[in-house]
Amino acid sequence: MIKLVVSDVDGTLVPDGSSVVNPELFDVFLKLREKGIQVAIASGRSWASIEKAFEPVKHKIFYISNNGAYLGCCGRALFVTQIERGLLEEMVHAARRYPELAMTTAGESGDYVEEGHEGLYRWLTESYKFQVTKVKDLLDVKEPCLKLSFYKEHGIEEAGREIFQQFKDRLKITIAGDMWMDCMDRSVNKGQAVKCLQESLGILPEETVVFGDQLNDLEMLNQAYYSFAVANAREEVRRAARFQADSNVRDGVLKVLRQLI
Repeated sequence: MIKLVVSDVDGTLVPDGSSVVNPELFDVFLKLREKGIQVAIASGRSWASIEKAFEPVKHKIFYISNNGAYLGCCGRALFVTQIERGLLEEMVHAARRYPELAMTTAGESGDYVEEGHEGLYRWLTESYKFQVTKVKDLLDVKEPCLKLSFYKEHGIEEAGREIFQQFKDRLKITIAGDMWMDCMDRSVNKGQAVKCLQESLGILPEETVVFGDQLNDLEMLNQAYYSFAVANAREEVRRAARFQADSNVRDGVLKVLRQLI
């Protein structure tokens, strides 16, 4: 019996950067809850962005945001994991040697971007619906950092390769699409957050359905027997998943969920 459904957002439910969710999903989520099935949205996005995109059902779902650094519901944090301050400072200073990389940090209350990145600021606030504050220097932010992200419009994997090699043994670094490289504490990933949620609710992996498309979804796919890669997923994700759903633009997740109700 299925007791938990978990889905990624960008590339899985919607195109990257979109906050327009098929309204039928909201009805399906409510019907799943009526059947006693819990629903969680797991994303590299902030909890505020998840809440905005899923406004009609925000009180009925769990948020796994910032790739698992934040687990909460109804705007209330249940578990958060921050990056050690000294390591954050070291990484920011190292990244400033690569001016083609823009940086953002995520705190529990919102996200931060440095002044001068107006295009990125507008995209985060208008498309992703982030709560973003512009600052002169990310290191002036006193709020603990849950996630440091590097952005490049195309080719982040190649552009961030040297940063990845320098810090891969001290931070959890994962690629989230062609534009984002996310860095969290080593203990953080979506799979660990799903495991925490499962243990809190008394739900087994055999009772869990998970959907994903990117490398930051791999750990949570391994936390569910019913692991689905959408058809547009990276090859590594399709190999890791037991099952395949239709693509995000063809409502692959929705098609599978309809079968559960």
